[in-house]
Amino acid sequence: MGNREALLIGAKACLREKGYDRTSVRDIAAVAGVSTAAVGYHYGSRETLLNQALFEILDEWGDAMGRALVPDADGSSRAHFERVWESLIEDFGAHPDLWLASVELFMQAQRQPELRVALADGTAQGRRGMAAILDGVPEAEVRETSVRTLGTVQLALVSGVMLQCLGDPATAPTAAEVLEGIRALAAVAR
Repeated sequence: MGNREALLIGAKACLREKGYDRTSVRDIAAVAGVSTAAVGYHYGSRETLLNQALFEILDEWGDAMGRALVPDADGSSRAHFERVWESLIEDFGAHPDLWLASVELFMQAQRQPELRVALADGTAQGRRGMAAILDGVPEAEVRETSVRTLGTVQLALVSGVMLQCLGDPATAPTAAEVLEGIRALAAVAR
């Protein structure tokens, strides 16, 4: 493995352990086993490296979730949807620094136009991925209307629940409460 790859792996480890703002170039270099100058040489800046690492972590997380949360053999979407939410809330509690780093990424994007473009692309992929998971089809087969409706709403719900879990873990909603709330919203929308 070269220094570039070692730095990316080190940055991912630091993001999971310390989050975005608390990770320094020195931290990344120490985990990667390279000099601090390697960060600038290979990535230009700490922020560029951390942004790439965070995008890759989120992409890996989405891929893993998609593989793990396939619908039941009988086609039951209710149990599938419950597992999706249980898995999400469990992950928010297990890796709060990672999810806080994703929130920090949105803040950074407000000041960095190139990051904003990458974030917009990542959000579009997130909508498509959420729709694919819930529709139980490969991402390439998701209908655009499903991306713009189901994917958008699920991503909005996930983001909101994530913020609640980060803000006050002791009173964060459970998967059962989220599901009951979604059912109540559906009843109101009828």
